[in-house]
Amino acid sequence: MITKYKYLSAFSGIIALFAFYPQSVLADELSGANTAWILTSTALVLFMTIPGLAFFYGGLVRKKNVLSVLMQCFTLTCLVSVLWVVFLYDFAFGDGGSLGGYIGNIGFLTPIGRESMSGDIPESVFAMFQLTFAIITPALIVGGFAERMKFSSMILFSMLWMIFVYAPICHMVWGGGFLGAMGVMDFAGGTVVHINAGVAALVAAVVMRERRGFPTTPMAPHNLPMTVAGASMLWVGWFGFNAGSALAANQDAGMAMLVTHIGAATGSLAWMFREWSKQGKPSVLGIVTGMVAGLGTITPASGFVGPLGALIIGTLAGLICYEATQYIKKVLGIDDSLDVFPVHGVGGILGTILTGVFVSASWGGAGLPEGVSMFGQVGIQIIGVLTTIIWCGGFTYLILKFVDGITGLRLNEDDEETGIDLTEHGEKGYND
Repeated sequence: MITKYKYLSAFSGIIALFAFYPQSVLADELSGANTAWILTSTALVLFMTIPGLAFFYGGLVRKKNVLSVLMQCFTLTCLVSVLWVVFLYDFAFGDGGSLGGYIGNIGFLTPIGRESMSGDIPESVFAMFQLTFAIITPALIVGGFAERMKFSSMILFSMLWMIFVYAPICHMVWGGGFLGAMGVMDFAGGTVVHINAGVAALVAAVVMRERRGFPTTPMAPHNLPMTVAGASMLWVGWFGFNAGSALAANQDAGMAMLVTHIGAATGSLAWMFREWSKQGKPSVLGIVTGMVAGLGTITPASGFVGPLGALIIGTLAGLICYEATQYIKKVLGIDDSLDVFPVHGVGGILGTILTGVFVSASWGGAGLPEGVSMFGQVGIQIIGVLTTIIWCGGFTYLILKFVDGITGLRLNEDDEETGIDLTEHGEKGYND
């Protein structure tokens, strides 16, 4: 009997040794829980583009152009996927060598084997998750030039933009580049996705000029139920967007999910009440747009701030992005068709800067980096914002001018009047 207990004691000791063995030895071991969560998040983020963003944008345009927006979102999903596998993933996440501060490896068909790992998840899962972010970013830009760009020009512009704008900014912030090394905090895409897309949409709207009839001709959304359905899909999908960016099923993911929901809710309410006080009635379009503003603004902060910070960020998002939409259209007279810059661009700028404030533990956040003050972190965040604006704005302008010289950017007057669905695709969204 004593011998039996001696063996049990020895076995228990061996188990205890393995339990307390340094985790670094197991760093390359697959985590089933983390892998399952990122697989789920990947599906959620793809769901944001098709059908989420496609329906959201599709309902906002006039009915003669509804198919064109759906077609552009679907095409970009396919196009960016192929480019990502062929070379964009390497551009964004390769080590880059001497150019590593600005761009990753300039190579083709990076081998991702079945056994390749990124931390404790398969590299194939990491690459696919990041691909969904790359897909939605040019799809967001579509809202800036909706109802007036040629389909062929959209394809060429998007290809060049992904190469010269998205991949470098992604590398600078997330892929080991100089902004990430500097300490810029962007948990899920305030700079890489929202400022990038917003600035590009604004530049496109200015270069292409307004739609014919803007602002005197009414251009109301043709199908608000479709827009609300798309917005609802975006809200759900955004949990994968933000909480998935923890790249693990852990406390950061849990907090990111909570503050994402708070940001959406407070952004919606702040926009609704501001519009109600100014216009006399709260609109369905207003509350769903406020939701998107709240989500876009909380995105860079989502893994760093707590519930109190999210309440403040979401509220400011609804108020400030609402005023930005009015200013862009009514004061500046810029026809950013679906308000991409005032919602995503302004929201991304606001959220990225406020991350430096509300990350502080005194606001319930994760805490500032050691040796960095709140003002120091805000300064770093501003550098990240300005770098993204300058890089994106400059290259977007050059790409648009290049594409205009090759294919021409804009439909002719008759085709624009008829609608892109018929003139570019030979179809109609509704047979009434």
